[in-house]
Amino acid sequence: MATTNHLPEQSSTHVLEFDLGENRYCVDIGYVAEIVNTDELTAVPNTPAHIEGVMDLRGETTKIVNLRTIFGDDDDGELGERIIVFKRKRDSTERVGWLADEVHQVQELETANVDTSVSGSGIAGIVRREDNFVLWIDPTDVRV
Repeated sequence: MATTNHLPEQSSTHVLEFDLGENRYCVDIGYVAEIVNTDELTAVPNTPAHIEGVMDLRGETTKIVNLRTIFGDDDDGELGERIIVFKRKRDSTERVGWLADEVHQVQELETANVDTSVSGSGIAGIVRREDNFVLWIDPTDVRV
């Protein structure tokens, strides 16, 4: 399978898998700061459609993003019940939260098994898992 600059140099990495609607996604665990329940969000007027609002997270104002809007996924109007809080860059203190319908387990992933031939904006590649596909997100390539 093809490789890309978006993937880590090592032969394997750990990823966190989560659901948005009917699709399963994963992200390198090195970017994940924490996972929290969705509390009350404060809407911010005149922001892009993918910004659901902000929330107070341990004394920090954290922007909350709806990936369904960014990726054009089927949006049923329901907000996810979990928020995955990311560091914008691996060593950054700037954080942003992504809404997720369900958060699953951390998996070890062989980077050689990632197909990057169908990558798109924010998508680093596709991983085949048993009878379905998992879309690997590169959080540094997702416009927020």
